Amino acid sequence: MAERRLIVDHLKLTYEGLFDVTELYQVIDTWLRERGFDKRDVRQREHATKDAKYIEMELQPWKKITDYARHVIKMELKMSGIKDVEVEMNSHKTRLNRGKVSIIFDGYLDTDYEHKWEQKPMLFVLRTIFDKWIYKSYMSNWESELVESVNQLYSTIKGFLNLYSYKSQIAQGR
Repeated sequence: MAERRLIVDHLKLTYEGLFDVTELYQVIDTWLRERGFDKRDVRQREHATKDAKYIEMELQPWKKITDYARHVIKMELKMSGIKDVEVEMNSHKTRLNRGKVSIIFDGYLDTDYEHKWEQKPMLFVLRTIFDKWIYKSYMSNWESELVESVNQLYSTIKGFLNLYSYKSQIAQGR
């Protein structure tokens, strides 16, 4: 069985205000594609009422490091109270969304995800020895790379949402 180590535990990002849902998806997709992650949609739900929408998604993009290890970033996106609004900026109207966004990031390091070291009991013992002593320095490097990737993705999304916060202040004439 592959071993999954939790490296980044519940890094949370919340935002409330104006933003564009479609552009948020595009920012996430572009970031993942540029860094070599394969996107995996685990769950996607949307509930619409006459007043607003509720969107819930779980993404688990992963990136192969070696044949033995890979990075997995689990993202739980919850968007509530999403309403379409029209905002005037620089003398022309733009359609945006208003609502609340909550994203929880978890970072995992998966080892032996192809199950090559579990075929025989002796290989399983060797894998344990390799993990504890031989791959120890590699593991710490892989873990720090994962933490850096999660923090970069967090910062990218936070910057994107804060840009809309700034735009909404301009639209309101502050």
